Amino acid sequence: MFSISLQNADHTRKYSIAPLNPSGWEVTREQEGELTRHIYHDWHRVERALALFQHEVEQLTARGWRETQA
Repeated sequence: MFSISLQNADHTRKYSIAPLNPSGWEVTREQEGELTRHIYHDWHRVERALALFQHEVEQLTARGWRETQA
């Protein structure tokens, strides 16, 4: 559903949102090897997480971070 990996020099960030069966979504954010993972069953929480991820990606790419292959 959403997955992106960014790099700037030796710094990395990864964001992903993936559906889980039978219902729910796994929302993960990895920064410098530290993983934060949430399981949501409420679509509104997923929407908020997605908006936050998109905002962070916009800010980072504006500061020179580049998308990499995950």
